[in-house]
Amino acid sequence: MNSYLIVTILFISAFVAGLTVFFVKRDNTSLLKLILSFSGAYLFSITVLHLIPHAYISNSTSPEIIGLYILGGFLFQLVLEQFSQGIEHGHIHHHDHAVFPLGIMISLCLHAFLEGMPLAAGHQSELVFGIAIHHIPAAFALGSLLINTRLSRSKITFFVFIFAAMTPLGFVTSKGISEGDIGNIAKYFDKIMAIVIGIFLHISTTILFESGSADHHKFNRKKLVAVLLGVVVSLFNFLFEDGHDHAHESDNTHQIEQHDNHDHGDKHDHAH
Repeated sequence: MNSYLIVTILFISAFVAGLTVFFVKRDNTSLLKLILSFSGAYLFSITVLHLIPHAYISNSTSPEIIGLYILGGFLFQLVLEQFSQGIEHGHIHHHDHAVFPLGIMISLCLHAFLEGMPLAAGHQSELVFGIAIHHIPAAFALGSLLINTRLSRSKITFFVFIFAAMTPLGFVTSKGISEGDIGNIAKYFDKIMAIVIGIFLHISTTILFESGSADHHKFNRKKLVAVLLGVVVSLFNFLFEDGHDHAHESDNTHQIEQHDNHDHGDKHDHAH
């Protein structure tokens, strides 16, 4: 997927969702909960099927160390939620804030920035879709919170813009890291990926076990359908991409063999 397309999808999905608070009622959140359920199931499936295997086949870091970084990312997101108050889960706060919620804004932007980092490591089509869907209720919750601070529309739009730009910025930054364009820290990219995996695991499992009822372990029928749909879509992408990757690898191998044979022929000619 083209980098410009990735940035556009990630930015527009969050920015438009954040601004919809100006035009729709914020009391009806049933659709947002279904979107959350779908995105949570999709992110969890993509993490298990794609990101975790990719992290563990790294040659630069032992599997035990990767596991520690995944656990660290999980705990790091747990700490972030102490400041964000669960807005990344689509939690909408209706109480008024006399002071701008700076801690919530910083933690939410940091979370969004880190979510964009795995996109530079591959599996872009699946992750872009999952993150974009996940940011719709999160951006809507942020817009609702900012309206409760009684800020002007222009200021709310500015802060929503900042949040929407964080994930594309995370993608661009990680792309530079993975290609070695930003300093000499490309060798730490697999550890960064492991931290993001831990964050994804925390976010997705929290979404899956939350519901609108008082009993958080009770899944209603619509939510179950949304969860199953997210898993099915991720499995479809997984099966389709595996076939494409194998064909692509086969083509590359064939091209490399042809190139080697050509080089060998050239060397033989030069020897004569």
